[in-house]
Amino acid sequence: MGFPDRIERTVELAHPPAAVWAALTTPEGLAAWLGDEAAIDLRPGGAATVTWTGEGTTAEIRVERVEELRVLGFTWRVDGMPRDDPRRTYVEFTLEPTPSGTRLQLVESGFAQLPDDGHRAGHASHSDGWTHELGELVAHLDAA
Repeated sequence: MGFPDRIERTVELAHPPAAVWAALTTPEGLAAWLGDEAAIDLRPGGAATVTWTGEGTTAEIRVERVEELRVLGFTWRVDGMPRDDPRRTYVEFTLEPTPSGTRLQLVESGFAQLPDDGHRAGHASHSDGWTHELGELVAHLDAA
């Protein structure tokens, strides 16, 4: 049996797509739920960083896809893999307007390219991480 290649989450948000988009694509928005500090050049090929100051870690991100108010895609390094390892996973957020707000779908893929030990640790870390971080996103939006 192969390892899962993807993490998928869907969250129903009681906020319009513009508010969700701002939380995903602005330094202020990202720093409010994903990390403590953030920077983003919102264009395909643009760089972004998210820093968790308490942990002393920074995620280096490459923006891959931007469809305003609809899709944000980026690549980043998997937790636990060496900093110089060129393999990255692809994260895509898709926003869909609903009568009560926005349906946000998150898909992170590319774990199958990792070695067995890296796959297990990375997939588990990111799976747990997205559960936590998406909860933070909901809390951030609800508090706004």
